[in-house]
Amino acid sequence: MNDRIFRIILFSSALLMPVICGGVIYSLTTDASEALGHFGFFHFLTSSEWNYTEGAESYGALPFITGTILTTLLALLFCIPFSLPVSLFVGEYFKGTKMAEMLGTVTDLLAGIPSIIYGLWGFYTLRPLIMALNISPQGSGILTASLVLAIMIVPYAASLSAEFIKMVPNELKEGAYSMGATRAEVIRHVIFPVAGPGIFSSYILAIGRALGETMTVTMLIGNTNNIPHSLTSTGNTMASIIANQFGEAEGLRLSSLIAIALVLFLITALINMIGKFLIKRARIM
Repeated sequence: MNDRIFRIILFSSALLMPVICGGVIYSLTTDASEALGHFGFFHFLTSSEWNYTEGAESYGALPFITGTILTTLLALLFCIPFSLPVSLFVGEYFKGTKMAEMLGTVTDLLAGIPSIIYGLWGFYTLRPLIMALNISPQGSGILTASLVLAIMIVPYAASLSAEFIKMVPNELKEGAYSMGATRAEVIRHVIFPVAGPGIFSSYILAIGRALGETMTVTMLIGNTNNIPHSLTSTGNTMASIIANQFGEAEGLRLSSLIAIALVLFLITALINMIGKFLIKRARIM
């Protein structure tokens, strides 16, 4: 009897996930239907105009899609060279030492810091530095937001990657060492092939966090509704435009913001599916 109840609880919990996901999709699609029906889905995606003047309303998501993709890709580009060495340090080179434990604890702590703190730090520290170095006159822009996003996801990616590196069986590494392999060769030919899918998945999760980041980007990107033409240009992401305008929006404008949320949901789902596909391919190979 207890086993049957336990199985029912497990089944109900598992069933709840697709129900919630379906409910989110249905709600977003329903609330976005006014904007998508008025402008058309393809026109909404490719239009760069965002005008909420009454009588001349016109909304397009292209500037915010561009801003989101740019900040996320740049953040990932800045993240990898720093997070991967940290994960190797903690998970392999100094595995089990007090130094690795201390660094692992600090990394986990940084990964759990709320994004608003990173945003404040970037606004009052990094932004004035970029202005002082004449990299960007206003200090805010795609580059500043991407740098802080990278700093925010480095601990997240490094912590997850280190756990996968630690899971590589010692027998495989010892076998390689017994055949005369160096530490670098063991990492390249044993650790990366075995832990590679897990490391890759950690970066997919890091991308997911960067895609939907709101407060950090809102405080640093400049919040202009234009397509950024350089790294120092100001702009907006899909999350930041929703955060900035949702409270005062209504009618067609509100529906357009919800349509942007739907696009963000679809992009995130697509990236996760691509990531899972590539991980399966890596395991087969």
